[in-house]
Amino acid sequence: MSATEKRTFSLPAEQAAFIDQLVRSGTYATSSEVIRAGLRALQERDAAVERWLREEVAPTYDAWKANPGKGISPEEMAERARKRHETHSRKKP
Repeated sequence: MSATEKRTFSLPAEQAAFIDQLVRSGTYATSSEVIRAGLRALQERDAAVERWLREEVAPTYDAWKANPGKGISPEEMAERARKRHETHSRKKP
């Protein structure tokens, strides 16, 4: 593990209690482990969003800008989203 730096943070009581609960349950040995795990999860999520933007959103936007006639209107997009939501909502028991 790389060198560590000591930091001091102020947390809302609810978050502090959550950390304490995770340590008491044995899920984590220390509050520092909880914070490190949370930061790792945040880094992974941010990296996934960046990948999605770079690999899917930007190319789609570029393709649309190159040929806007192939796109769909905001109204059509909303209608497709509504239909998809209805379909998925009906599948739930």
